[in-house]
Amino acid sequence: MAEDPRLDAARYRAMQAAREHGFEDDAEDSSAAETADSARTSATPGPSERAMYVESAIQQAIRRGDFDDLPGYGKPLEGLSDHHDPDWWIRRKIQTEKLTGLGPPALQLRVEHAEFEERVDALRREQDVREYVADFNRRVVEARRQLQGGPPVVTPTRDEDAEVAAWRHRREARAAAAAASAAETEAPRPRRRWWRRA
Repeated sequence: MAEDPRLDAARYRAMQAAREHGFEDDAEDSSAAETADSARTSATPGPSERAMYVESAIQQAIRRGDFDDLPGYGKPLEGLSDHHDPDWWIRRKIQTEKLTGLGPPALQLRVEHAEFEERVDALRREQDVREYVADFNRRVVEARRQLQGGPPVVTPTRDEDAEVAAWRHRREARAAAAAASAAETEAPRPRRRWWRRA
């Protein structure tokens, strides 16, 4: 049965240190005794030996200063709250990576419903608005028909003609506001005569 390579390495270092200091006979005797002890015990370390090894490695790293100046040192941990959330790491990954399109269709449709006017206002043609509203309504109906479970679909469908009229109204209001602000910035300034000295 193969022994643990860490024990072999420790034995080798001990023998080398003993030879350097002139204790060759003692090193060979101690290595023979260690071999006999290791034959009596199992070759793999138990959980307590592993824990001691890990703890000593951590303490050595602290003494060397490996943990000094880590990012977030002295600051509270983010995301700690009163309740336990088993999916905290998923939520943090979605936030940091800015992932979209994840989750059940019911939740995706709720988010899209909340951002509906912004998405429609980004479109330039009336035909594009009609196609977007029809696609949105189709996805709402499909989500209501699915029997896979999950949160209920409470997102309402949109009236195509009403959304087109609201899109036109918002577009005209933005154009009027832009024209008014342009007229204010282009107000005529009193002309100074070039021959008059200040």
